[in-house]
Amino acid sequence: MQAGQLSIEELDNLHKEFQNPSAKYRGTPFWAWNCEITKEKVTRILSDFQKMGMGGVYLHSRTGMSMPYLGKEFMDMVHFSHEKAKELGLRVCLYDEDRWPSGYGGGLVTQKEEYRSRFLLLSPKELAPGELWDEAGHKASAQAAPGKKRKLLARYQVRLAGGWLSGYYRMKEGEKEQEERKKEGWKTWYAYLEISGDNPWFNNQSYVDTLNPAAIRAFINITYEAYKRELGDAFGKSVPMIFTDEPQFTFKTQFGYAEEEKFQTIPYTDDFEETYRETYGESFLDYLPEIFWELSDNRISVHRYRYHDHVCRRFTESYADQVGSWCEENNILLTGHMMREPYLEWQTMALGEAMRSYRSFGIPGMDILCDRRELTTAKQVQSAVHQFNAPGMTSEIYGVTNWDFDFRGHKMAGDWQAALGVTSRAHHLTWTSMGGEAKRDYPASIGSQSPWYEEYSYIEDYFARLNTVLTRGNPYVKVGVIHPIESYWLYFGTQENTHEIRREREENFVNLVRWLILGLMDFDFISESLLADFAQEDKEGFQAGAMKYDVVLVPDCMTLRKSTLERLKEFEGRGGKIVFAGRIPEYIDGMADEEAAEFASRCQRVRYSRQAVLEALEPYRCLDIRDGEGKRSANMLYQMREEGAERWLFAAHCEKPENPDLAEAETFRFTVPGNFELEKYDALTGSIERHPAEYEEGKTSWEEISYEHDSFLYRLIPCDAKRAESRGKRQAQRETAPQNLQEIKIPGLMPVTLHEPNVLLLDRAEYAFDEEEWNEEEDILRIDNRFRKKLGLPLRTEAFAQPWVETEDEKKRRKEKKHTLHLRFQVEALQNTEGVLLALEGPEHTKVLWNGKAVESVVLGWYVDEAIKTIRLGEIKAGINVLELAVFFDGKVPVENVYLLGDFGVDLRGRKAYVTGPVREMAFGDLCGQGLPFYGGNVTYHAEFELDDAVSGLQIQISKFRAPLIRVKVDGTDLGRIAFSPYLKKTGRLEKGRHLLEITVYGSRVNTFGPVHNCNEKEIWIGPDAWRTVGTSWSYEYQLKPAGILVSSVLLA
Repeated sequence: MQAGQLSIEELDNLHKEFQNPSAKYRGTPFWAWNCEITKEKVTRILSDFQKMGMGGVYLHSRTGMSMPYLGKEFMDMVHFSHEKAKELGLRVCLYDEDRWPSGYGGGLVTQKEEYRSRFLLLSPKELAPGELWDEAGHKASAQAAPGKKRKLLARYQVRLAGGWLSGYYRMKEGEKEQEERKKEGWKTWYAYLEISGDNPWFNNQSYVDTLNPAAIRAFINITYEAYKRELGDAFGKSVPMIFTDEPQFTFKTQFGYAEEEKFQTIPYTDDFEETYRETYGESFLDYLPEIFWELSDNRISVHRYRYHDHVCRRFTESYADQVGSWCEENNILLTGHMMREPYLEWQTMALGEAMRSYRSFGIPGMDILCDRRELTTAKQVQSAVHQFNAPGMTSEIYGVTNWDFDFRGHKMAGDWQAALGVTSRAHHLTWTSMGGEAKRDYPASIGSQSPWYEEYSYIEDYFARLNTVLTRGNPYVKVGVIHPIESYWLYFGTQENTHEIRREREENFVNLVRWLILGLMDFDFISESLLADFAQEDKEGFQAGAMKYDVVLVPDCMTLRKSTLERLKEFEGRGGKIVFAGRIPEYIDGMADEEAAEFASRCQRVRYSRQAVLEALEPYRCLDIRDGEGKRSANMLYQMREEGAERWLFAAHCEKPENPDLAEAETFRFTVPGNFELEKYDALTGSIERHPAEYEEGKTSWEEISYEHDSFLYRLIPCDAKRAESRGKRQAQRETAPQNLQEIKIPGLMPVTLHEPNVLLLDRAEYAFDEEEWNEEEDILRIDNRFRKKLGLPLRTEAFAQPWVETEDEKKRRKEKKHTLHLRFQVEALQNTEGVLLALEGPEHTKVLWNGKAVESVVLGWYVDEAIKTIRLGEIKAGINVLELAVFFDGKVPVENVYLLGDFGVDLRGRKAYVTGPVREMAFGDLCGQGLPFYGGNVTYHAEFELDDAVSGLQIQISKFRAPLIRVKVDGTDLGRIAFSPYLKKTGRLEKGRHLLEITVYGSRVNTFGPVHNCNEKEIWIGPDAWRTVGTSWSYEYQLKPAGILVSSVLLA
């Protein structure tokens, strides 16, 4: 064993942990507390998490929670959850808000006016006291909410010429407009400090003033101290982390055309003018017009640059620094993510810059929704993790992916993020309840409502094994890249004059990240604001915190900080390599200065192109992956870690395959500098084995056969050149897709077993309000909102106040207003079916008539979720059947779709469904056309086949399916799961004669509970409003997703 290699004892411990990872390496899903939480529910759901292979949970107050937030009942359940989780070996992590974004404490903080969000409003007219300048918005963000309380800060005379700011001045108190100046094109603008109005999303309060340290201290006292009183002794142990979610400031807005007279808002607070003056020795308000309009002659405004920097500083110091300091002092890790991280524009609007806040996170994190590939977001967070030597990186993952997001998606989404540093997956989302609006809370539910949940340990074990390795050692990264966000600030002005500039800068930013990451040139971003606080401790590399880089890239920056330039000069003076790509900075700290250009002339300068940048950085390459034709891979990314003299390498695919149904193999050749022996760690199975390699000219190379969903994990063990040369050359060997084998026929039709009753979705009805006339058939959710509008009740949309906010008096008054919503459904059947159940929510508030006869609402059980109760309906008769519901309506009782359950089929034709005979046989193909259009449970196919002779083994390939995963049995022997390409399973020896192939296809609830009338096939934001589309995005005809095994399974011997 060479110096710096892992000892036998260390390897033994690692191998044990790799094969059976402990809770700290496992995922920690958001557990949505979205109803009344009881001990029974806590016990059941924590047991489910254990079955799924999770390591813990985040206790996450969510839409629908009825317990007063942070009250005694809430804290009793927090305490009970913690105790029960410990019994099961699970960790409890905390979430610091009632819903999101963090900071307002469920409205408990912002009940006090001095802590409410506020902003600077630039108005084209003088506003009367109490006058609203816009309609109230109901967004789950800090976008400016018009309020009635404001004070005048300043008035300005502004003159624009051709869309440019040709002149302005701040008017003196009492100064009147002059008619002569109006004729010359001068216009009076008013700047107000406005306090945000109420927003139902913030429980009829407002968001918090994140620029006000006192407001955030109040948030800490109300929220964090409450958790400390309850669980403080467990901090850092069984309660390791607390999650803060999307803190932000009031969004900055911009003019479209410079001449338009529209209201604009920017973040501001009571003492902003004071701290700005203390920092820069001048008034901010004196130069306010330069924030919004472009100076003539295309001049850059230093005051705009300073504003963006100062508001970011105020935000970071007020929020992240205070919350992070409290967590550090109390031995609990702060994790979570900021708002709008991926793009320069979004960061500028909502944060200033994302990376600055990461300095105060124990485990910095991100959220990746809709299965996007936000490489920029991940790289920013990973860079901070590296530089601050954080013990891990969090991702709020899998959110807004819909019910049909399969195991391929779960693995690939996790893989690319693991390659970019994620070690802690916060699954979005596990619901306690599907009652009411909860079922539209950004599905799918990663829990028992999904029929595959007990198979999920397959995914969890895989990522846990990865984490046992990817949390070891230190990152091995040679390239540092100056983050270009501050250059973007210079152009955050009117769309008319700056949009094209900013679009180019945005594209350059996104492209650079992709060029480097997918060009297999790993790097870290260097935030200039953070660099100013990092010291260069010795003469080794360019130091940024815990990292030392061999080369620094300056990418198309227009301005640099003076402190950054001094660090670059010092590094270059020691022989360090600096590369300027694209334009050379013309400004220092936002002011014109030639110093950066003079310095750049001594450094390497290259075009801003993929080829030029990669060529300049080629000497610092740590990994290359090429295909069989010698082309560098365009879809692999990696991370490398260093542990003593050894290294760890993880490589994975980035982009989703265009066609997931084709099992296409690629041969990859991996090459790393140095001589290494290889061990390959298979995180799906837990196996570890030596892997062959070749050695030439001081490099190690090896081959792999790769399919679309593959990833690769290696231990690189250093060996001397002589030993390397003595190693034999061997090619990669791997099970591949079958070729030139004899196909064995299986029947076209085969018996099937449904694992739960079939379902007929009833989501359109004739309706009547109270005793009024019946109306034509309409969608249930549309009916609900029509009745609410008629009664003056809040509509059910994305934003509404939590149930726990309602006072006893409000509850009493609501219940005194008795209304009834009548619904009438027609069910047409082609034959009789007995033993049918009705599944509905709130049966205790509903009178049921079936074919004119009253139905007793005796609850027999539940369907999919405990909130959806089942009652006995009786027989469906051939012909027209009528279901009538009289729902007591008080604005809180959910008006939702209902479901018929039973042993029947469903023939769907456009918008019309017919009940048919039971489903006993099916062919391979879409389930929707075989009697199961709304079915979301599991199905087992039973296919007999015959062998003319005994075979040593049979290969079973199931390539085209729409299901989370598949399980295969032959003659009762479980062969395991099929989830990933090449979609193969192999049997052992089979004798001559008849055999039984059983294929279990796991279901999804997408056609049962998904947005089945949404016509927008490109819609990826599957949130509450996806069920409420209008216009050409809506159809009364069902828009269902294909389900099941879509082509014949192939058996080859």
